[in-house]
Amino acid sequence: MVVFIVSRLQHGCKRLIGLNLPPLTPQRVTFPARQRNYASVAFTSTSNDQDELLLTFIEKEKQGKIAIMAFNRPQAKNSFGRNVVGKFMEYVDVLRFEKDVRALIIRSVVPGIFCAGADLKERLKMKPEEVGPLVAKMRRVLSDIEMLPMPVIAALDGAALGGGLELALACDLRVASTTAKMGLVETRLAIIPGAGGTQRLSRIIGVAKAKELIFTGRIVDGSEAKEIGLVNQVAEQNKNGDGAYLRAVELAEEIIPNGPIGVRMAKISISRGKEVDISTGLAIEEACYAQVIPTKDRIEGLVAFKEKRPPHYKGE
Repeated sequence: MVVFIVSRLQHGCKRLIGLNLPPLTPQRVTFPARQRNYASVAFTSTSNDQDELLLTFIEKEKQGKIAIMAFNRPQAKNSFGRNVVGKFMEYVDVLRFEKDVRALIIRSVVPGIFCAGADLKERLKMKPEEVGPLVAKMRRVLSDIEMLPMPVIAALDGAALGGGLELALACDLRVASTTAKMGLVETRLAIIPGAGGTQRLSRIIGVAKAKELIFTGRIVDGSEAKEIGLVNQVAEQNKNGDGAYLRAVELAEEIIPNGPIGVRMAKISISRGKEVDISTGLAIEEACYAQVIPTKDRIEGLVAFKEKRPPHYKGE
């Protein structure tokens, strides 16, 4: 069993490191002042649905990019409709092969709301036989986000309810503002969390606490979320309503100077290892470590240490 897992992991790690697809053509744009004037590039589309989910990049000199995926659907409180789910699938496919992207932040540009979960108005018009496939598609999207090679950070500056919190749970790290509201409220609608919430929440905060929050449909704020381990960091909200986003950028800036292959292998080792026994987990760690030994980045780290200078990692 261990040999099988390690063999598949080694194959996956080699595929992950070896990806080198032609870059997409970007268009230069500028963020508003309240986003600290980070220069970014955004992929554009002729589809009006594009505006509901934005993808931009903060370029950091000699350190790659931070990708920013932002909800922009104010009329529906950033809820997950068919079009938004489709855009998530499209952007995840882009990011999966973007070698220069060192971290991804998922946020909202709609004040006071991260994501309200499923689009209930759309759901009400659907036939029962249509609901299952849509939820399954959403579940696959969140699993794909969870499996992205770079660290993924959720910046929660507003309400993250139902599927919105399930999305945050699929991210590696979560940063919330003090005014953010979070909850898996599906039992209030006589259903259950269907996009991984019952599984990921219990793994993050423990089974007993997860049962309490899901059974009651309780909503917690950023401070309580930090106390129970639901989020990694909590930031005081500012007058622009983007306190969590700015903290998330700072967190990403701490990550991206490090060796990108090392960070990716660490993510695989931790994520895969938590699902198995310690012996299998150590075998997974060994397989991941084997992937970093022949890299140019590892040598660059040693040389930079010897020369007492910052390393310049290229992901090679």
